[in-house]
Amino acid sequence: MATKMQLTNPSAATDNCRYCLMCRHICPVGHVTNLETLTPHGWGLTIASVERGLTTWNTDTVGVLYHCADCGACRSSCVTDQPLPDAIAAARSTVVAQGLAPAGVYRAGELLARWGNPYGLAQPPAAAEKGEVALFVGDDAYCARPGLVDAVVKLLDAIGIAPILVGRGRNNGYLASSLGFPETARQLAQATLDEVVATGARRLLVLTPGDLYTFRQLYDERLGLAWPAHVELVDVTVLLADALAADKLVFTPAATTDAYAYLDPTHTVRAPERADAPRRLAAAVLPGDSKELFWRRERTHPSGATALLYTLPHMAMLLAQDRLGDARKSGATLLVTEAPGDLALYERLAPAQGLRVQGLYELLASQLR
Repeated sequence: MATKMQLTNPSAATDNCRYCLMCRHICPVGHVTNLETLTPHGWGLTIASVERGLTTWNTDTVGVLYHCADCGACRSSCVTDQPLPDAIAAARSTVVAQGLAPAGVYRAGELLARWGNPYGLAQPPAAAEKGEVALFVGDDAYCARPGLVDAVVKLLDAIGIAPILVGRGRNNGYLASSLGFPETARQLAQATLDEVVATGARRLLVLTPGDLYTFRQLYDERLGLAWPAHVELVDVTVLLADALAADKLVFTPAATTDAYAYLDPTHTVRAPERADAPRRLAAAVLPGDSKELFWRRERTHPSGATALLYTLPHMAMLLAQDRLGDARKSGATLLVTEAPGDLALYERLAPAQGLRVQGLYELLASQLR
């Protein structure tokens, strides 16, 4: 697959962001830590100070650098579209190359380079079938939540779509890029591009906004890889919501009447246009009152299911707990979302807050009429 020049200059973002506070209020890490250093301008100032020779990459500055969740919230609220997350990822690649990154970064990098995922599980062979529609499975769904994939296949079958499953057990490249391994990220991305092209698919269905962002933006801006122009990216929730509106999908309402809240997945800020679709789907099966979180849609905070899981897992847990606290304040007792990484964190932590969590795809499949 041909490469193309990156369209952004991430190094310039550190200079532009280091004394700007306009996105400080939306940063999830700053929100849960209340530390000025751990906000977008703090990261910009740290990187710029190293580049100017005012400090060096050491235990403290590297620790600051790896606290960023790479969730995209800062850029999503920036009126000048500064690619600060890209600059942070570029700085991390420098730290990795110098052997200064935390030990967990190198462990995750080794797993990604060897297995294509951080789970240490072998990937199945690339898809041998050909067809018009493919579905990217990825590593979180394949390795940790295979029932989610089964549910999606069942829902797609109900509207006459039998997709070719691609990327089974393979990270989409985001995690390697975020950790500071751009070459590993490029290899994972190229493997996905090659597999998709080999299937002859004209549409690639994706399960999460994280996949959507990675394929349509990160490949270009961070890795210099062009997405094939003939392959349309389609969010599964949007496809299913359109089928629901056209009466191609019919659901039996669930027995519960609990008030519920839909939790926008991590990276929704990078694909906010798809936020209505999962809400319409949830409303079709849940008769209880629908509640909304404060941190939703274009200002969604991540669950912590980012590179933080492998660098600062306690910070990932803090972010997930903060999301659950926001949900509890809304008055909901049932939480619904679809990203497998998010679900894994919420299911682990929700019972302690008196909350129940349900995967959207599994819920829909169970109520399919």
